Amino acid sequence: MLNEIVLVGGLIFVFTLLYLSFLLPSKMIGGDEDDKENSSTKTVGRGGGGTGDGVLRELALTNGQINRMNKEEVRQKLEELHLETRGVKEVLKKRLKSYYKKEKLYPDVKSPTPERYDFLLVIDFEATCMEENPPDFQHEIIEFPILLVNTETLIVEDQFHSYCRPTINPKLTPFCTKLTGITQKMVDRAPEFPQVLEDVLDWMSSKGYGMGHSRYAVATDGPWDMCRFLYQQCLHCGIPYPRPFRKWINVKKHFANFYQTKGGTKLQEMLTSLGLQFEGKPHSGRDDAVNIARIAGRLIQDGCELRVNECLNNGRVEPVVPPRAKLSVSN
Repeated sequence: MLNEIVLVGGLIFVFTLLYLSFLLPSKMIGGDEDDKENSSTKTVGRGGGGTGDGVLRELALTNGQINRMNKEEVRQKLEELHLETRGVKEVLKKRLKSYYKKEKLYPDVKSPTPERYDFLLVIDFEATCMEENPPDFQHEIIEFPILLVNTETLIVEDQFHSYCRPTINPKLTPFCTKLTGITQKMVDRAPEFPQVLEDVLDWMSSKGYGMGHSRYAVATDGPWDMCRFLYQQCLHCGIPYPRPFRKWINVKKHFANFYQTKGGTKLQEMLTSLGLQFEGKPHSGRDDAVNIARIAGRLIQDGCELRVNECLNNGRVEPVVPPRAKLSVSN
């Protein structure tokens, strides 16, 4: 009798399972193979890159191994991979991590961080100054350089350059001339700022800015060129602040966040951290712009996606926060 009860109970259990397998949706029972694939792994990157949490765990382990390497070990590994070997330890480690991240996540993509912009407009103003500027001193722009940098080739394709004749303090101080290399004769025969700005905007239009064919972003070494010099210059001249310069890439901020070096973020300090020598004369607007462009290019090559990260709002600098990244790999 007991055996018959057990047998009947077993049959009922089996038929119940069969009934449920036909009645309930497949996803509630376990789903098809596509559903299982999607639930266990998530596609990462583009171009057939690695998938799933396993790749992220592998990258985290790789980053941990790199963190434990000394500078010479990292440098040797970079040399084996035919990568740039100049720079301080933090820079070299970040470069190696970026390489493995690309190899794991984006093996078929030329650049793991395709630039949001086709061209950078690298700017560095020089302005009137005294050896000790009084609190009410009004700086005037006396040199206006722009480099047009192709973000794919990192070549300076063109440049605009003009000196500007100051009107508040038309005579340059000896300190200003010594610092910038700009002589009184240079500014005396230069146009005043409103004309220079008009020439700048015409030049930008001739390069396709605002035409919709290419994407451009202004890049500077910090916020001061825009909020201190350009903004105050426009107020002094009684002209509207130019729209193309309302937002920009602060290269200094990207450098600090990307490499996390201990060497500081002044222009010379950033070059030193990258193992580069300053090209030209410091405090020459054009030469400073050249070196800012070199730093921006190195950031791009090392895998940093340069984004607009600052803007001007009623004369005040505000951060531009990028969308939160979807992926996070431990450093």
